[in-house]
Amino acid sequence: MTADEELTGWTATELTRAYAAGEVSPVDATRATLARAEAVQPELNAFVLLDHDGALEQARAAEDRWRRGAAAGPVDGVPVTVKDILLMRGHPTLRGSAALSAEGVWDEDAPAVARLRESGAVFIGKTTTPEFGWKGVTDSPRHGATGNPYAPERTAGGSSGGSAAAVRAGAGPLSLGTDGGGSVRIPGSFCGVFALKPTYGRVAIYPASAFGTLAHVGPITRDARDAALLMDVIARPDPRDWSALPATGGAHGFRTAVAEAGDTVRGLRVAYSPRLGFDGVRVEPAIAAAVRRVAEKLAELGAVVEETDPPLPPLDQLRKAFHVLWFAGAARVIQPFDERRRALLDPGLREICGQGAAYGSLDYLAAVDVRMGLGKAMGGFHEAYDLLLTPTMPIAPFAAGAEVPAASGMTRWTEWTPFTYPFNMTQQPAATVPCGTDAGGLPIGAQLVGARHTDERVLAVAHALDASGATRVEDPYARRKLSDSPSAPARHRS
Repeated sequence: MTADEELTGWTATELTRAYAAGEVSPVDATRATLARAEAVQPELNAFVLLDHDGALEQARAAEDRWRRGAAAGPVDGVPVTVKDILLMRGHPTLRGSAALSAEGVWDEDAPAVARLRESGAVFIGKTTTPEFGWKGVTDSPRHGATGNPYAPERTAGGSSGGSAAAVRAGAGPLSLGTDGGGSVRIPGSFCGVFALKPTYGRVAIYPASAFGTLAHVGPITRDARDAALLMDVIARPDPRDWSALPATGGAHGFRTAVAEAGDTVRGLRVAYSPRLGFDGVRVEPAIAAAVRRVAEKLAELGAVVEETDPPLPPLDQLRKAFHVLWFAGAARVIQPFDERRRALLDPGLREICGQGAAYGSLDYLAAVDVRMGLGKAMGGFHEAYDLLLTPTMPIAPFAAGAEVPAASGMTRWTEWTPFTYPFNMTQQPAATVPCGTDAGGLPIGAQLVGARHTDERVLAVAHALDASGATRVEDPYARRKLSDSPSAPARHRS
């Protein structure tokens, strides 16, 4: 492995330390990242855009700033990718949809992208998403399916699947994703990386999501320390988002919390819930065992761990309420489309939009009532427990290009994601940390859920697990060449 290839395995924290010491150049790191992105693209389909010229121009400017001791911010010169749901100036944002046109003036950054640009980040490109981020896997009529770095014929998860696959494959240590029902945590778990859905409003959103206050912007990174670094940049209010929270913790608030992780874990009250108390949910044995080991590790680190379930409504009731909120949001996305454009949509998206359009205002308000009851239940639960630990996903990654596992009897992605979308309904911070692999070598994730506004605590506990070695998973490219990978998922482009 060459020195440049080794750079693709470095974290953002390691890169910026090396930049400051003059040991590594942002240009070298960017070239290595672009080369890795090109190498993995044929098997993973993680990108819809790679901007070689723009990235190298930004890297050269960062190199000059570091040389002068005038870094623009904590991620100056770090290669970053952005999910193609978020606006990025100079490039179209097509949201995985053949019904959208690339024509037009693309002159605005989303808030998190703007904060990264101000901090000197190097934008490598934009990553794949299902159409309008509507489901928990990543495939679309416009861009095809995204494969998993551990087994490219399997799904990377979604809807931020391209971002998670890129980070795991070494095509940039930092990525921005969105999460409306698990969309950073699902692919984070499936791809063996860290992902955080912050408290709603902690990272500003613009334009507002059609999915309303279910939708969050959050980091996908190799570890919690890098996520804290990224959060210190992007967790800022923006005047375009009326629901954004004020900045908290100062310029180094999240990194400070991570640095004090040992103090955070000692005495922490952790509720370990193997199935969230949901009847009929089966967690694969290897996943259940791995998450139990995380509970045991937290106890070793000084937490007070108790196996218990939060007082949640029945899963069927929660899923029905989420569907009303989610499907109605999807229907709103395509409301302006004529029949020609609707014919270009993912058939599954068309189906849920039809359901969403049929709901009435009283159906929507009834779903809001369920959501409010869930929020109240979790608020009371966190009076007794600082943190909730669950599996992130109950199953391993299945075939790419499918919404549900084959022969499962399921019809919608929400049937295999029971542990993620409830916490979009409550707006709580929730993270996935890698915690091992199953017998087939596929990653397993454990979910850490905190009370609203306790993002720093979630990051600190995740970092303590990182430091303990509990979150290590093997690099999928450590023992093979890219040409040795299994067959990649089928691609199709419009």
